[in-house]
Amino acid sequence: MTTPTISTLRCSCAASADANVDGFLECLKQDSSISSLVYTPTNPSYQSVLDFSVRNQRFLSNSTPKPLVIITPEYEHQIPHIINCAKQNQLQIRTRSGGNDFEGRSYASEVPFVIIDLLKLSEVTVDVQQKTAWLGAGATIGVLYYNIAIKSPRLAFPAGFTPTVGVGGHFSGGGWGVLVRKYGLSVDNIIDARIVDVNGKIHDRNSMGEDLFWAITGGGGSSFGVILAWKVRLVDVPERVTVFKINRDSEKNATQLIHRWQYVAPNFEEDLFLRVIATRITTSEGMMTIRATFNSVFLGGIDRLLAVMQEKFPELCLVREECTEMSWIQSILYNSDFPIDSHLNLCLTGFSMM
Repeated sequence: MTTPTISTLRCSCAASADANVDGFLECLKQDSSISSLVYTPTNPSYQSVLDFSVRNQRFLSNSTPKPLVIITPEYEHQIPHIINCAKQNQLQIRTRSGGNDFEGRSYASEVPFVIIDLLKLSEVTVDVQQKTAWLGAGATIGVLYYNIAIKSPRLAFPAGFTPTVGVGGHFSGGGWGVLVRKYGLSVDNIIDARIVDVNGKIHDRNSMGEDLFWAITGGGGSSFGVILAWKVRLVDVPERVTVFKINRDSEKNATQLIHRWQYVAPNFEEDLFLRVIATRITTSEGMMTIRATFNSVFLGGIDRLLAVMQEKFPELCLVREECTEMSWIQSILYNSDFPIDSHLNLCLTGFSMM
C-alpha cells in the first residue's frame, strides 16, 4: 500500500479564534456511545479525571490552562469521530495515555484544547509461545510487566523503572530501562502498532507504511495521530536476577568511584546494568557531602556477578552481603523503592514510592 502523508495531528487540529466547544459537544452526540464518556468543567467528575495521572504538582494550580473537554473512549472505533469533531470545530487535541508526563504536554496547552484520555484502552494480551504482547496505549508499564510475569517467569520487556509510567509516551519517545544494554530501547522491540491518523482512519504497520511507523517509534507519537495499541516483542530473562543498591559517600571515595565508573561501565558484559546517581546530603554532623548510589540489575546469579565486578570494577569493593537474588519482576519493584518482599499486585496500583 502507499504510505500516507505524515502530517501532524496537532497542526491539522490547530485551535484558532474560531474554536467552538458547543459545536464540538453537539458533534460528539452523533455517536451515542460517547455521551457518558465526556467531561466538561461543569461535570462533578471533571477535576478528578483531569488530575488522575498528573504527576507534576505544579500543573494542578489554577493558573494552568485546563481542557475544555475530556473524553475517555472505551473502544477504538470511538476515536475517529472525536478527531473529526475536533477538526470541524477548530479545537486542538491532546492525547494522554496514563502517567508520568512531567512536562504536562498531554494535559496543558496555551490554546483551546480537548483531551483524549486513553486510560480505558489498557488491555494487555500476552502470547507466551510467540513471545509477543499487544497492549492498549492507555496501559502503564507496570500493567505490562504484571501481565508478562503472571504468564512466564522467564520473559520480560525492555522499558522503564517505574510501574506508573504510561506506555504511550514512554514507547513513542524511546523507552529506556534496566535491560537496555542487552535488548536496547523499548522501540527496538516494537513490531506493530495501531494509530488513528488526522483524517480519522485507523492504520496498522502495514497500512501506515514504514516511514510513519519509524516516526512514531521514537519521534513522539502524538505528533502524527492517536496511537491506540502497540505490539511488542518479549525478551528472555533468567528466573533469578541479582540486584544491589549501595551508597558510597565522599569519605568512601564517591568522587573517584564515579570517575572510574564512567570508564568501566561501557565495557561491562551486556547482562550487567549498573547506574550511579549522585546526590548532595547532610551528614549527622551537619556537614554537606556527596553520595554516590550504585544501583544494578544483573541477569544472573550472585557468584557470577561478584566475579564480573571483581574483574571490571574492583574499586567498588562489592561484597556478597550487598547483593540479593530475586525474580525479574521483583527487581522492577525493588528499583521503584518498594520493599523486597512486595506483592506483584503493586505493579497495578498506579502508585510508586519514588
